[in-house]
Amino acid sequence: MASLNRLLVLALVMALPTLLGGCVGALVVGGLAAAGSAGYAAGQERGVDGTAHDFEIKTEIEKAFIQTDPRLQVGIMATVYNERVLLTGRVPNPELKALAVQTAGRTRNVRAVYDEIELAPSGGMWDSAQDTWISSRVRSEMVLDPAIRSVNYTVNTENGSVYLIGSARSQTELDRTTQIARYVPGVKRVISYVEIRPGGPVAASPVSVPPAGTVALDSPNAAQKSGIEVRKL
Repeated sequence: MASLNRLLVLALVMALPTLLGGCVGALVVGGLAAAGSAGYAAGQERGVDGTAHDFEIKTEIEKAFIQTDPRLQVGIMATVYNERVLLTGRVPNPELKALAVQTAGRTRNVRAVYDEIELAPSGGMWDSAQDTWISSRVRSEMVLDPAIRSVNYTVNTENGSVYLIGSARSQTELDRTTQIARYVPGVKRVISYVEIRPGGPVAASPVSVPPAGTVALDSPNAAQKSGIEVRKL
């Protein structure tokens, strides 16, 4: 019964991005949406149980944020992958930033916290919409690329910076993924916290350019390529 409950919760969680993306019709047929969400999670390297476990950690962090200081939950997003937590967002002072990192680090089962919180005023609606568009564009290009197992990556954009966290099957696949992100219009930089399967740390290395004709890299409207920062795990 506990396993079934976890699966149902996971199905609901995985359906939320679809709703936010405007595909409301998928939620109308609840049974099909749940099955599709479960299939999406099962296709990831971390599997259904791993995805549900990470969601539980994320929920605990968000609860801790509210209990510690409600401003943390409003200004900061916690993304969790294989018990690794990426914190992004904006806060007005270094004390709040440090408090967020400490709170997330004390959460049960968290094995690493990556602090990418900016010290800046909250962004406006336009900034938020632009960041959402960038994340959607990066995600869609990844999905369309047969050389990338897109379900293993989580994409988050804050103030034009694209943060990637997840699991890559090879350095070549990760290089291709970062190349996609760096050429999307509006991207200022790409920061990767992606592990190479089965979990070894990513070593900084030159990024190879994909063959001509892939995604939008050869388009005359392609943006100036952005820098890539591979953070040590």
